[in-house]
Amino acid sequence: MFILTKIADLVQIAPEDFGKQSHAAIEDNLNAKYANKVVQKIGLFICLWDIVWTSEGLIGQGDGYANVNGKLTVALVECRMVVFRPFKGEVIVARIASQTRDGINLATDFFHDIFIPWTELPEGSEFDSQEGLWVWKVDEQEMFYDNNEMVRFQVLSEEWHDQTPSGPLDMADQPASELLPPYKITGSMKAPGLGCALWWEE
Repeated sequence: MFILTKIADLVQIAPEDFGKQSHAAIEDNLNAKYANKVVQKIGLFICLWDIVWTSEGLIGQGDGYANVNGKLTVALVECRMVVFRPFKGEVIVARIASQTRDGINLATDFFHDIFIPWTELPEGSEFDSQEGLWVWKVDEQEMFYDNNEMVRFQVLSEEWHDQTPSGPLDMADQPASELLPPYKITGSMKAPGLGCALWWEE
């Protein structure tokens, strides 16, 4: 579910941060830039793990910033970041956020774009329009997928959507409701042991 990814980058330390230890200032800047952001084809950056190597800071002309150059040909800041990117087939625990006829939306404490389509629910599952919940009918019992319930699901696929704006007119013409999330996970709760965790407790 979590991986370590090594990156190299240019870090600018503002004059007001000169009083900090250099590694602390670099760590604060890297966390501010990457934490809780999705990078295409890499995943959701959680936090800095460690700093592998960094060069001395260089004061630029005219701005007073200390520039630690991340280019391989000059000076290097290398670090490892904790990234959320589950692998296909991995079983994860999440919480039911909402439900529609199309399926169930799940969320963890830090990631909210997980979807279970109705075709990936166990056989015998039906949508109760009055309750607004999915229910699994098995052996004359009704097992409800209650909102805020903890569930286990298996990762089926991931989707990436580039959110780089192509221009102000294009962004104005597209309603906010139609904007796709930068990173989306599709899962399944068909297999035994998946679904609401309470169902499988002794």
